Amino acid sequence: MTLLTQAQLSELIEALVLCHSPSGAEDEINDYLKCYLSDLGVAHWQDDADNLIVKLPGETSTGAIAITAHKDEIGGLVKAVEADGRVQVRRLGGAYPWVYGEGVVDLLGDAATVSGVLSFGSRHVSHESPQKVQQEGKAVRWEDAWVETKQSPADLAAAGVRPGTRVVVGKHRKRPFRLGDYLASYTLDNKASLAILLGLAAQVSAPPVDVYLVASAKEEVGAVGALFFSQRHAISRLIALEICPLSAEYAIADGPAPVLLSQDGYGIYDEGLNQEILQAAQRAEIPVQQAAISGFGSDASIAMKFGHIPKGACLSFATQNTHGYEIAHLGAIENCLKLLLAYIHGS
Repeated sequence: MTLLTQAQLSELIEALVLCHSPSGAEDEINDYLKCYLSDLGVAHWQDDADNLIVKLPGETSTGAIAITAHKDEIGGLVKAVEADGRVQVRRLGGAYPWVYGEGVVDLLGDAATVSGVLSFGSRHVSHESPQKVQQEGKAVRWEDAWVETKQSPADLAAAGVRPGTRVVVGKHRKRPFRLGDYLASYTLDNKASLAILLGLAAQVSAPPVDVYLVASAKEEVGAVGALFFSQRHAISRLIALEICPLSAEYAIADGPAPVLLSQDGYGIYDEGLNQEILQAAQRAEIPVQQAAISGFGSDASIAMKFGHIPKGACLSFATQNTHGYEIAHLGAIENCLKLLLAYIHGS
């Protein structure tokens, strides 16, 4: 099978983005991934931590590699349903209400999805209203916002909306938007990385060593899936696929060059593994940026911190507005796929 084109990557990312997958409620994306892998004819399984795993047998199991892309997204969690049908929400992962703005959100009830409006209150008010302070420089918090459903508590209960129900941006608001060579959307973190993982599943055959492709669960709430997987499989290297924040504090350029991390908020990555990846990039003539960032963690850095793996790396693509309406260069996503193919077959 030929390498995915940027147009095909864009279409695949859109399909993945439109699958809701808040941490711990990832059934919709699971169903899509299972169908996609089955259509490819690639064997896969789901473990007890809700990871979806592909094993590509190599010539040897010694020195096995794992490549992860987490399948969960950030969002909200229902705290309480009030008597008038308003729903109080608290964050799930690194989500902020002001990033989403007032608009439709989906409450993923046990029996049905209920759409409501994330609301901050009226603007035409005085200091007698609590919303006034939000017009004077104070960021909106989850405690200041609510979801307006216009349904009764009984109707919400019948739909299975309860404390713990996940809340995500409404599906019609998630459809990606093309900006030339760039793709803009909610949840490129980490649906674009899943597209790379699926590209690997389609392309890799007869690798030198065993390769595990892991669509990991519950990364946004502590890399739960990756920790479970790495504790139970003998792997020598774990490479996490991720977004990389574009910010003035980091020496990262926007564009088609992937970013290889040296350090994040959980610690350092393995320098030897990074050098192997950089050598593969040089062979494939793919430019790579290197960065040390903070306020960030990946499956690899967290698994290294807890001693589950000896070597970890994080390959990423530069992204604007991380954990918001994200914008990434399709060439960078494509180059991550090309670089990993070169690395796997050169291992």
